[in-house]
Amino acid sequence: MTTIELDIAQTVGIAAVLLVVGEAVKKRVGVLSRYFIPGPIIGGLLFSLIALVGQQTGLFTFQFYDNMRAFLLLVFFTTIGFSASFELLKKGGVGVALFLGAAVGLVVLQNLLGAGLATALGVHPLIGVAAGSVSLTGGHGTSAAFGPLLERAGAVGALPAAIAAATYGLVAGCVIGGPLGSLLMRRNGLQPPTAADAPLQTAAVGTGILPAQMPATAPVARAGSNDTVMYASILIAVSIGAGTVLVNWLKDLGVTLPSYLGPMLVAALVRNIIDWRNGELPLRQFEVVGSVSLAFFLAMALMSMKLWELAEVAGPLLLILLAQTALMFAFAYFVTFRIMGRDYDAAVIAAGHCGFGMGATPNAMANMQAFTAVNGPSVKAFFVIPLVGSLFIDFFNAVTITGFMNYLK
Repeated sequence: MTTIELDIAQTVGIAAVLLVVGEAVKKRVGVLSRYFIPGPIIGGLLFSLIALVGQQTGLFTFQFYDNMRAFLLLVFFTTIGFSASFELLKKGGVGVALFLGAAVGLVVLQNLLGAGLATALGVHPLIGVAAGSVSLTGGHGTSAAFGPLLERAGAVGALPAAIAAATYGLVAGCVIGGPLGSLLMRRNGLQPPTAADAPLQTAAVGTGILPAQMPATAPVARAGSNDTVMYASILIAVSIGAGTVLVNWLKDLGVTLPSYLGPMLVAALVRNIIDWRNGELPLRQFEVVGSVSLAFFLAMALMSMKLWELAEVAGPLLLILLAQTALMFAFAYFVTFRIMGRDYDAAVIAAGHCGFGMGATPNAMANMQAFTAVNGPSVKAFFVIPLVGSLFIDFFNAVTITGFMNYLK
């Protein structure tokens, strides 16, 4: 078999081409756009199919430069750390704190269910974690980040399993959200809000209330300034450097942490110090750097994915995902709805949690927009879910996954 070796420039170049190809395919295939399948996933998967043909026919195989992917992972999780403003969490009120608690509770249950079923089905328990909060609450980005780590911990096929589970979750979360909200309204005799609230809802739906539009706890730095771009780059670089020093220091003390966790924690500390001192935050620059690093990381992770390893866990994976879907429906019905107040807003949040807990924040927004378009507005839901989904859950999910991974490896 011929081995095609790619250096750093060639690996990055192919990843860039796959980003373009993935977005082009997404625009032309409606179902991919409807369920928010990321372009890097599409492009990377197409390349991995080519690699699968080469492997199965014995003609060729690829060997990529992996160090660049490891660095992109550090950059991505560092930008996640900068989003963890606990002052903003406090200002978001009780509703935000309650929903964050519910979301973290679901994360723990997803991993417990996944690991338990995987063990019962005779596969590595970390495959269950890959089909738990890694892929469902975490989505494709977290799947691509943790898949290789789970494989190094002994779960063969964890990366393709996590990617497959994340794709399943995007679809399943959209499918169950609307029916759940309708069931809650019917069973609890809920009434939609008055028409007087409609203008507020229209404004919320129109903007999507994305992270960049959230109220900041410190002044936001100017978007177009070269000094601001340099400021953001320095903060990211210093956090990565200090974070890796922290990880190495703790390792010498006998405490082993994943390499990404140190930079993420340092970035969170820096963010909250800046909030406390009311300093400027280059939020838009963090968002751009995070998006670019994640896109290239996803493309590189997917194009190096070994799809033939998925066959070994495909059957157990499907059973775990069906059980996770039932868990999500039951959790939103019995826990999220009740914690959030048992009213109409709570029903909308529960419907959104299905998209959020099985897929991603855009899926939650799509669920809520479709539901409120028929039943009436919910300003609370359109504030709470994007705030938790975009700014907080990735941080708490990463810490929780790390705990499960260290315990089960």
